[in-house]
Amino acid sequence: MLYLIRHGKTALNHANVLQGRSDYPLNEEGIRQAEDAARMLKDVHFDHVFTSPLIRAVQTAKIIAPEAEPVVDERLIEMDYGPYEGMDLKKPAPEIIAFFSDFVHNPAPEGMEQLDCVVARLGEFLEDIRSLSGNILISTHAIAMKGALEYLTPESKGKYWSTFIGNCAVYTAENENGQYSIPVPMQG
Repeated sequence: MLYLIRHGKTALNHANVLQGRSDYPLNEEGIRQAEDAARMLKDVHFDHVFTSPLIRAVQTAKIIAPEAEPVVDERLIEMDYGPYEGMDLKKPAPEIIAFFSDFVHNPAPEGMEQLDCVVARLGEFLEDIRSLSGNILISTHAIAMKGALEYLTPESKGKYWSTFIGNCAVYTAENENGQYSIPVPMQG
């Protein structure tokens, strides 16, 4: 079974800033969120743990699966927001408003990673782990996680881009004989 989780909250999440690849640790609330997720998943033994290289994702993975040594995979990193990294989302640029209002029909502004690239790199990662058995924890970020969900649900036609994925939200998908099922949100 795949368990995809978004990292816990950071100071930049709290400040409503476009965090992207900025490397901020979990704040106190984020640690509590990861601990809550660990309690929810307490009966799951993780055979494999993968994480984005960013500290907030690594911390989340280690809190949930303290007995495992997480494998860092660069493909699990958050979307590259380029020149928009660190933008105050209470006063976003017009092109960011347009992009966030309709991800499916509006390409990412110039300098940002395009969503099809996010799906491609997450898809490549998922293909590389397809043959693994057992329970797999993947600790990543909101847009990266949406890219994985889009890859796992080709008929979604972009619905995950506008789906809210909160801090420490978990989606699961079966991985039977190398075949992934459609992911579903895990209820706490």
